[in-house]
Amino acid sequence: MYRILKIIKESYLQAFQQLLGNKLRSFLSLLGITIGIFCIISVQSAVDSLADNIKKSFEKLGNDVIYVDRQPWTENPDESYFKYIKRPKMSYEDFKAVSEKSKLAEMSSFSLFIGGKTVKYLSNSIERAFVFGASAQYAEMYKMQFDEGRFFSNEESKKGVDKCIIGNSIAAELFPNVDPVGKDIKVLGRKLNIIGVIEKSGKDLVNPLNYDKCVIISFNLARKMVNTKSNGPFGTSLAIKAKNGVTLDQLSDEVTGIIRNSRGLRPMDSNNFAVNELSSLTTILNSFFDVLNLAGFVIGLFAILVGMFSVANIMFVSVKERTSIIGIKKAIGARQWIILLEFLIEAIVLCLIGGLIGLILVYSTMKILTSVLEFEMFLSFNNMLIGVGLSVVIGILAGLLPAWQAARMDPVVAMRG
Repeated sequence: MYRILKIIKESYLQAFQQLLGNKLRSFLSLLGITIGIFCIISVQSAVDSLADNIKKSFEKLGNDVIYVDRQPWTENPDESYFKYIKRPKMSYEDFKAVSEKSKLAEMSSFSLFIGGKTVKYLSNSIERAFVFGASAQYAEMYKMQFDEGRFFSNEESKKGVDKCIIGNSIAAELFPNVDPVGKDIKVLGRKLNIIGVIEKSGKDLVNPLNYDKCVIISFNLARKMVNTKSNGPFGTSLAIKAKNGVTLDQLSDEVTGIIRNSRGLRPMDSNNFAVNELSSLTTILNSFFDVLNLAGFVIGLFAILVGMFSVANIMFVSVKERTSIIGIKKAIGARQWIILLEFLIEAIVLCLIGGLIGLILVYSTMKILTSVLEFEMFLSFNNMLIGVGLSVVIGILAGLLPAWQAARMDPVVAMRG
């Protein structure tokens, strides 16, 4: 064991002597390793950061919720637009049927998206604030948090009273130095009393629940303000949360039966709606991230190959320069495996240095991107291990042939050389 540690120490020192002996040659040789590790690990880290950010965003929607819509989320909306546009929108009647008949649902929520409208307070106004109506359990379904105030009570929701909840950005712009709760704003010519201000949304890459520029009214008030029966530009959303112990497949089957019955579909009729789960989106995203990782690996691989051949060249030069020393070592009893191990470790150390520089660059890049993009980009411990592991593998591949050449030298011939 002591002998192996001594070999490692000597190889380590020899590697540094190689670096310091010809700085330009060493720099150019390690540059390929550094760039290769940087390309592979930076792409991997960026993808992991994006995936983590999106996953946290989706978690806000809940993993135990299904979403009923006109079309499945897995299809390209541009390609399938005309296929599904003729389908009826999700209606309040669908929501009511599920709410009353489902035995597997813990709760359900229905939303009517009115769209971008002007919001006024005294002489101030905001254009294109997103206005939508929500059913009574919307806040509980989506775990809504408030800076001030509250959500609609069941009675307020049922009666469709002239009250609203506003997003953080709207509150900041219309009421910079005033408490918004209790104040009246005008939307679609109707005076609405503010009862709550939603907390500021995070800086997620994908934020499906960004309420900062939203005005939420009760669904029954929305029905008074716009003609929901018309084929107008109003979107709808029906979300159903499963009870504890109920799988999404079980809930989907039950909800499908309820809505088919509500819509009067015959047994042979196809569904004119789609039941979606978040898992379908994550599957698509994972495929996309796999492609990005592969692209980063291929780009990095070319740089690594250049670096590997450069390190191999350094090692061949090192073997030639130390031919007589190798001969002396073998003459006094050094075995082939000792010589082999010595040069192999030296190559690994050289590649590790290049790899570690690459990892430092990745870490610095992630920190810079975090400050610019305002969401966390990170270099995980797993990716650091991958970077180190790749460097070791590259070192073995680059050093194996030169080390084998050194180990097989005839000591007599080597001492003469």
